[in-house]
Amino acid sequence: MVPPISVRLKLKKINKFMSTTIIDGKEVACKIREKLAEEIAELKALGKTPGLAVVLVGEDPASQVYVGSKVRACEELGLYSQKWELPADTTQEQLVELIHQLNADERIHGILVQSPPPAHIDEEAVILNIDPRKDVDGFHPANVAKLVLEDEEGFVPCTPLGCMELLKAYGISTAGKHAVVIGRSMIVGKPMANLLVSKKANATVTIAHSRTADLPGLCRTADIIVAAVGRPEMVNADYVKEGAVVLDVGINRIADSSRPRGYRIVGDVDYEAVKDKCSAITPVPGGVGPMTIAMLMANTVKACRQLTR
Repeated sequence: MVPPISVRLKLKKINKFMSTTIIDGKEVACKIREKLAEEIAELKALGKTPGLAVVLVGEDPASQVYVGSKVRACEELGLYSQKWELPADTTQEQLVELIHQLNADERIHGILVQSPPPAHIDEEAVILNIDPRKDVDGFHPANVAKLVLEDEEGFVPCTPLGCMELLKAYGISTAGKHAVVIGRSMIVGKPMANLLVSKKANATVTIAHSRTADLPGLCRTADIIVAAVGRPEMVNADYVKEGAVVLDVGINRIADSSRPRGYRIVGDVDYEAVKDKCSAITPVPGGVGPMTIAMLMANTVKACRQLTR
């Protein structure tokens, strides 16, 4: 279970004239990591150190950044970590062999293979070879089933789990609300919908996607919108009714010659166009993003507890 945040977060406003709450993912993630640090210290006192192995195949720059962030988070919290950087020509068989090695390693409680792998790697086959008890990404079919069955022994994908923690931290009730999830991936869209429709959340959920008829009209019926479609700033003011809550899961690079790196990061929501209509919204960056790594750490600690009890 994710540690509760004992201190109610101070609601942040865009300015004194507006009522939109800016959901600060950095602050929520920091609170969760503080609680995790306490839990990890307790485990270490019992001779148990949570361990995470992160595997990267190839040299994708974005993936290298993500892997580096996960390893740093382990170091900061005192987790044991292994980082495996494999060449781009690593075969399927070699990767699976490494996963089996990590499955058998008692120091490792969580295994994460950074997505996406090179095109010649069958990602689904890789996931199937990870011990479900160490599948801290929550992608193995055994954990997908546990999510649907609301079995708390399973692991929930980190990003949707982080979204739920943001709603909880800001006291945003989902019970009886209509939530529209834009996106149907196994990484965000489908698990997000399952979490929202669960008996704990009690929302009424619609999953939408690129083939949905009159998507803006559908979204205007939503009390909560989760944008996870992977299209820069697609969700504009026409999609959002007054007072809706908007969670923007998107992370997209937009060319911008005025920036030192030549690009800027935006979400799937046109933040400036939408923010004045919302009761609460996550910015990009600084919203959902920081929660993903915090939830990965939480899942690793949970795996350690379950594997060593």
